[in-house]
Amino acid sequence: MQNISVIGAGIMGHGIAQIAALSGYNVVLRDINHDMLEKGLQNIDRSLNLMIKSEKITETEKKKCIQKIQVKTNLYESVKESDLVIEAIPEVLSLKQELFQQLDEICPPETILATNTSQLSVTLIGSKVLRKEKIIGTHFFNPVPVMKLVEIIKGLETSEETLQTVQTFCHTIGKETVVCNKDTPGFITTRLLLAQRAEAFRLYEEGVATIEDIDKAMRLAFKHPMGPFQLADLAGLDTGLKALTSMEENYGERFKSPTYLKQMVALGYLGKKKGKGFYEY
Repeated sequence: MQNISVIGAGIMGHGIAQIAALSGYNVVLRDINHDMLEKGLQNIDRSLNLMIKSEKITETEKKKCIQKIQVKTNLYESVKESDLVIEAIPEVLSLKQELFQQLDEICPPETILATNTSQLSVTLIGSKVLRKEKIIGTHFFNPVPVMKLVEIIKGLETSEETLQTVQTFCHTIGKETVVCNKDTPGFITTRLLLAQRAEAFRLYEEGVATIEDIDKAMRLAFKHPMGPFQLADLAGLDTGLKALTSMEENYGERFKSPTYLKQMVALGYLGKKKGKGFYEY
């Protein structure tokens, strides 16, 4: 495996492209938006500079990394020689299905098609392609260059060969892996994360403790880098509400979204990206 294509130059996509290129892979970063590609490259440059500052890489390694990354808008040109395609577009099932159909038609028959989804069914994303044994989930975490884990999700027809190949790839880019053997909503990590967050929301809603103290308890008692409300603000409250709603549909009341969260999203208090959520920024 030498050629990696990443579809989507957003916060996850450009991070995946960066770590793959740093590890010596030839990378094509593709987006339909020229501005997003430019922004992605700027973010990669900024991230690499931070790595130089912390002495994790050298200037020479940065230059080699940048040289390994091409940016393109044409889908065919982006994936025609790819060994592995990693999709990192918005969490909309119909968009992902449409993209995977196109990839199935364009890519060489041996190309593995991976999705970076955090909770959508891998099997459903790849349901309209012919190479179902080569469909797999690779759930990276934000920020990709820093977070060590990749959660690998097997679709209903994912082959053992595909699983092993993708695990090996993840290890070569410096990641640890866990395998979700059942393509269940939320997989391992999102299910655990949202269950914890839902309980934190209930604690606040019931007046048990303040937002600040709930976050403080999680940081100091369990050594979490940030509390559930801080993390919700960082991820975006609109994104969190959609995720909880989806989980409630599958698992019931334990993932129910509180009324105040719905009200905050309706008012545009979406967290750090908008300057206000549970905290002000």
